[in-house]
Formats: sequence, structure tokens, C-alpha cells
Amino acid sequence: MTETLCTSGAVKLKAGSDVSTSLTGANYTQLINQAEGYINTLTRYDWVANYSGLNAITKLILEEAASSYAACSAIGYDLGQYSSNTRAQTLININWAKMENAIKQLNEDKNKTFVKNST
Repeated sequence: MTETLCTSGAVKLKAGSDVSTSLTGANYTQLINQAEGYINTLTRYDWVANYSGLNAITKLILEEAASSYAACSAIGYDLGQYSSNTRAQTLININWAKMENAIKQLNEDKNKTFVKNST
């Protein structure tokens, strides 16, 4: 599959400098595809299929959600790479909060009209 809502570079950036170097490009694509499925399910809308018609702001919100979700998975792949469990947990907490906030914004009634009118 392809990476639509974010890039592996965005995931690596959010996962931090200690993220495992054992993760391959194919691994990152898989994590991003899982994030895309999760976002589509939570919002009950296929953002991937309708991506080309979205406005730039909506794409940024989707990038935030997908890269944050995938970063949590990348961090969890090998926690031993991080200087401490606290550092890894802090990165997971930050990314999870960013993902939840983005999903909340996509699901709010007042925002649904804005983001879906761009398709």
C-alpha cells in the first residue's frame, strides 16, 4: 500500500531521535496504513479515498493524526532504544494526545462541514 495521510519522515520526527533504526520503510508504510485505517474508522469517513479533493488545512489535521498514531507504534516497537522508559512514555503521551485532539476536531459537527466541503 501507499502512504497517503503522512510520510515516514513525519513519523520518525515525532518518534524522536531514539526510535529504532531497525524499522524499515515497509514497516513505516505498514504503521501509517494502520493509522489511516484507524482514523477512517474513528471518523467514519474514508479520508484516504477522498484525499485529493481535501483542502490544505484538512490535510494538515489528518497528517497530525496519522503521524502521531504511527509514531506511538514506532516508539513501542523497541522501547529499549530510548534512554529511559519515562522518555518513551512521554513521547507516546504527547503523540497520543495530538492524535486524539485531531480526531476530535475531525468529528466535531461544526468542523465536519468545513473539512468535508473541501472534497
